[in-house]
Amino acid sequence: MNVIELTAELMALSARTAPKASGQDFIETKVITGDDLKRLNEDMVKYGIESGKKNFDRDGKNVERSGAVLLVSLNKPKKAGLNCGACGYNKCDELPDFKKGTEFDGPMCAWRLIDLGIAIGSAVKTASMLNVDNRIMYRIGISAKRLNLIDGEIVVGIPLSATGKNIYFDR
Repeated sequence: MNVIELTAELMALSARTAPKASGQDFIETKVITGDDLKRLNEDMVKYGIESGKKNFDRDGKNVERSGAVLLVSLNKPKKAGLNCGACGYNKCDELPDFKKGTEFDGPMCAWRLIDLGIAIGSAVKTASMLNVDNRIMYRIGISAKRLNLIDGEIVVGIPLSATGKNIYFDR
């Protein structure tokens, strides 16, 4: 295992151990390397063309040039049971079941989305501590979901690179 892949595994550990609402864990992680990076790139370019959305080609090329990508998802997240109204419904049992969306599925409990954000933040903190360049990309998640690379209603990708210049910024 090379240092980029090791970093991705350590990032997955950080996402796993991040705090979660009510102590319930619906976070999934998967490290993507090798030929799957090329497949991810190709699908991102394809989706950008199909959807007419910008920068899927740019981010896809970044994925292809990366040493690894960490995928982080929410997989079948249950409602937190707090009846807080943050999702737009006063009681958790009023929140409808997931329905397939254009890119991701929802609606869902706001606290589960916060869990995802905390897990992602913990993962990128680990990469930063190890001086591995990274960037959180929603576009990767769309293609990862389309390619069934990971289970989940919402998927985010974090590409990793270690070169003389961060390939994810000043593009």
